[in-house]
Amino acid sequence: MTNKELADLMYPHVTKTIEDYEKIFPKRNLKDGAMVSRYAPSPTGFVHMGNMLSCFIENIVPKRTGGKFYLRIEDTDQKREVAGGINNIISAMKTIGLSYDEGVISEEEELGSYGPYIQSKRRDIYHAFAKYMIENDLAYPCFCEAEEIEEIRNIQKENKERIGYYGEYAKCRNLTNDERAEKIKAGMPYTIRIKSRGDFNKRVKFHDEVKGDIEFPENDQDMILIKSDGMPLYHFAHLVDDHLMRTTHVLRGEDWLPSVPLHLELFDMFGFERPKYAHLGLIMIVDSNGTKRKISKRKDKDFAVKHYHEIGMPSYAMQEYLMTIANSNFEAWREENKDKPIEEFPFDFAKIGSSPLFDYSKLVNISKNYISTLSAKEVYDNLYTWCDEFDKDFLELITKYKDYTIDVLNIEREQEKPRKDFSCYSEIKSYIWYMYDELFSDVTYEWQNINDIKEINTILKTYIDKYYDINDDKDTWFSKIKLLCDELGYASNIKDYKKNPDAYKGSVVDVSMVIRVAVTTKKATPDLYDILKLLGTDRIKTRIDKIK
Repeated sequence: MTNKELADLMYPHVTKTIEDYEKIFPKRNLKDGAMVSRYAPSPTGFVHMGNMLSCFIENIVPKRTGGKFYLRIEDTDQKREVAGGINNIISAMKTIGLSYDEGVISEEEELGSYGPYIQSKRRDIYHAFAKYMIENDLAYPCFCEAEEIEEIRNIQKENKERIGYYGEYAKCRNLTNDERAEKIKAGMPYTIRIKSRGDFNKRVKFHDEVKGDIEFPENDQDMILIKSDGMPLYHFAHLVDDHLMRTTHVLRGEDWLPSVPLHLELFDMFGFERPKYAHLGLIMIVDSNGTKRKISKRKDKDFAVKHYHEIGMPSYAMQEYLMTIANSNFEAWREENKDKPIEEFPFDFAKIGSSPLFDYSKLVNISKNYISTLSAKEVYDNLYTWCDEFDKDFLELITKYKDYTIDVLNIEREQEKPRKDFSCYSEIKSYIWYMYDELFSDVTYEWQNINDIKEINTILKTYIDKYYDINDDKDTWFSKIKLLCDELGYASNIKDYKKNPDAYKGSVVDVSMVIRVAVTTKKATPDLYDILKLLGTDRIKTRIDKIK
């Protein structure tokens, strides 16, 4: 039996050839040097910031070259797939603010002319490529069962040899086509393995965009390309999909580095142009004890992208932070180019760190800085969007008092050094809740040096009855607080108090604190003058009257 006859026996349903698919998916009409990259995750449920680092780089790279970025779902290992996994991936990309030119839009919808972009829908394409390999003696069916493979491994371990299916251990490699056909007709399950031409004693060299020039032994393993259920393993799907989708750059974790010789062999077998590879070090975090370690799905729930969606972390801040991990020189560039979009940064694969480190506190600081640059109206709109999904009660309040809420958010914002209280939109309520009478009940006051209620009431009653005037400018307002201090035996000048503290009951700082806590319950708030102006005299009096 010829190779072609064997191929026809194995794949009688395959009618299209590789040449047919080359016409269906022609080379992209892009300018020279344009990059085509893809984010190709498996829908296994947990999408974390390490995944998004890869996705972010794959998204940013083509933009400067006039290229394309697409989303492909690699779901050939369907035992690991979780319900809603595809939507989780798409949602994570939206959380980070990453768009794509083509690919999977939802579990039912795709965009682009190089699909299907879900691997489980590409079975016929994989089979056409597998049929070609059988026809050209580049692959063969393997009938070894799990027990036989385990026996081979045990022999290799005992002999202290390399583990794998190669050389004399490749038991099905040298079967005749007639023997293969007989087993197939008998209904024996089989996988398809590459018929490797490699020599482990020779070296294959390649250039990695991140790690530079690397060399490995050639691949001589007859690795499985197609499983017994007809679905491809990553190695084979990568060859077919990245060729037909005309991918120029493959970005993935460094754990795939040992597979490069096999992948290069596959591309060479078909005579396809090799993509450029960029292998990222696995992103790490620092434990509470200061130890670096890998991400854990069980321990690091806050590392999940879903967490950042739920707390309302701005996507722009996350992109800025990811770029600090992606390229070591980004922060220096940002200092000199404060107003330029992130897409203009001259990204360089060679400047990706070998062991990226996730620093949550740094992300928080970047986000605080970013939110502080937004107008109060922008903050309100973003808060509204977050509340619409996560806090309907607060949404009702900020909708009812829209202009008032914008004014509250504007306190200490339009100034040279704006206030930087919150890093995400879920935190805003905890900072401004006291500005809403509907939330100002059953409160606990954070009294400080002055904590005697009788003295507190004396200060507040004297202040509101005699000194507070909502029409005062800020200087006049503060000068009246000083007059209040003089009347009640407190130092109106801090220097005087420091020189002779025993001569006073306290200082203007203490008196101001009483007023602050009385109307907000908090010892630390934005500018007290602005808070009082927004509350208004009647509401201030009502709050003072609550203190007993």
